[in-house]
Amino acid sequence: MQHAEKISETMRKAIDECMSCSTLCEETISYCMDMPGSMMDAADLRLMMDCAAITRTCADMMCRMSPMRADMCAMCARICGATADMCEKMPRDAQLTRLARACRSCMDSCTAMAGAAA
Repeated sequence: MQHAEKISETMRKAIDECMSCSTLCEETISYCMDMPGSMMDAADLRLMMDCAAITRTCADMMCRMSPMRADMCAMCARICGATADMCEKMPRDAQLTRLARACRSCMDSCTAMAGAAA
């Protein structure tokens, strides 16, 4: 049996952004845990953990053309937006600024994919 649907360029971009965002979330979690006097609390770290997990899962679901990918993309966009909002509360931190940008970009791509697959 041949795969009927092909991954579009738009979906490929969303997959790449999800994977980049996931990796950057993991790096940022480690960075925050090692930062002395961090302003991050447990809820912030959990949000980044959720973002890392959902972006990775979302990429996986798009790669296998899951029929549930639109729902996952919508949820991914919500969590990425929340993570970006949290990071933007600390604008002087370069690592958190990078993560906020990655989350916003991923959010935009996943929002587009949620609408395209719906």
